[in-house]
Amino acid sequence: MKNKIIKTDGDNLVLVTGGSGFVGVHCILQLINAGYRVRTTVRSLERETDVRAMLKTGGIEAVDALSFVAADLITDDGWQQAVSGCDYVLHVASPFPSGTSKNADDVIIPAREGALRVLRAARDAGVKRVVLTSSFAAIGYGHKSDDKPFSEENWTNLDNPHLSAYVKSKTIAERAAWDFIEREGGALELSVINPVGIFGPALGTDFSGSIQIIENMMKGALSQLPNIYFSLIDVRDVAYLHLRAMTDPAARGQRFLAAGDSTSLLEIANTLKARMGDAAARVSTKTLPSWIIRVSSIFSTQAKEIVHDIDKIRGANNAKVRQVFDWTPISNEKAIVATAESLLRLGALRNKNMNDV
Repeated sequence: MKNKIIKTDGDNLVLVTGGSGFVGVHCILQLINAGYRVRTTVRSLERETDVRAMLKTGGIEAVDALSFVAADLITDDGWQQAVSGCDYVLHVASPFPSGTSKNADDVIIPAREGALRVLRAARDAGVKRVVLTSSFAAIGYGHKSDDKPFSEENWTNLDNPHLSAYVKSKTIAERAAWDFIEREGGALELSVINPVGIFGPALGTDFSGSIQIIENMMKGALSQLPNIYFSLIDVRDVAYLHLRAMTDPAARGQRFLAAGDSTSLLEIANTLKARMGDAAARVSTKTLPSWIIRVSSIFSTQAKEIVHDIDKIRGANNAKVRQVFDWTPISNEKAIVATAESLLRLGALRNKNMNDV
């Protein structure tokens, strides 16, 4: 059967960094369902209640197999305790800017140093393999041509002056991780997952930028849609691929572009209109002419952030991940609908008086 996790037949302990995050909590959910013991890091132990509540939303009532350690990517404190006794590490945690950072190093340094901190601690603790959550951002940006679908062979061009701090941080952090393994990793193995835009069911209100796209559409906050294309993937598939990369011998020393099919903001809006009934009444299907964004980018920071993405189709070749893991992605439609339905369940769309922007 495709996309089926092989349950552990031992007493394996897995560390998931950033367990309160969108991807992290889904990884924990699947690990526990597969019989693993899980330890997770959070920046503050006050988040334990939130994580357990999200797991309950995901169908797990009581989790005796889960423990917590306070650790932050910017300090060494807690990491030795976090990795102690672990067989595997899923390093999911990474800083994601809530807005435009004036200093790119505010994002780049924690991402790079955090990855190295986790890898160093894992090596010293005798961990078998680390699976690093990277991103399509480390693959498909800064290139002169986007004509061919990108694959694991591609790396984002850091010499391009238009890259965002986030794109740079993911590229630099992954490069640093591979360099570490080559030069001083010892027996530690590394696999990397590079997801595209991640959608799917949110288990709590601390969701990713991709989920916020659906939230803003359904609140009517996107009155016109720029002509932007991208590939997407369901968070449940992202978690599944982390688990497969964790133990599959074929995943050692490999990076995997985790992507479904390409879509656009307009296609997402049309899907919401077709599938979500009255809940999608405020979803707009009006398009924003690209020339307006180009002109606005001269003086608008928001327009400047997307101007180099409009009218481009960055294809993602998922042949490798399909073949190695015999994987079939959840459809775009199911991922989009699951996202919207979860926002409704969480009460994230209750603001009826929000004006169009």
